[in-house]
Amino acid sequence: MALIAIIDDDPDILDASSLVLKSKGHDVVTATNPKDGLKIITERKPNLIILDVMMDEPDDGFFLAQKLRRENIQTPILMYTSVSKAIGMDFNKSEMVPVDDFVEKPISPDELVAKVEALLNKVEEKR
Repeated sequence: MALIAIIDDDPDILDASSLVLKSKGHDVVTATNPKDGLKIITERKPNLIILDVMMDEPDDGFFLAQKLRRENIQTPILMYTSVSKAIGMDFNKSEMVPVDDFVEKPISPDELVAKVEALLNKVEEKR
């Protein structure tokens, strides 16, 4: 199956997401901050990145996504956010937010699996 990197500063989210994805046969690597996240992405080259918007800073996820795209890392990114509910803002994919899909936290296990499988299938179709 796929190697999935999850970058989120919430240990409960990391544990729950990892458990769900591992139960579907995926390998998972995790990081709790953008610096460690970038390191595991460049070293392990995951098939998919799950990235939280807010970590140490409210926009850490956006900046990491932008950095990955500037470095030509085209790995699909699923962004976890609770920002749109908290501030009533709806994000769309763009240069400012160069991710492949968004999901609101908390996410159900079924929705997580569906989003992950859809992004992984999209990559396979491009090959």
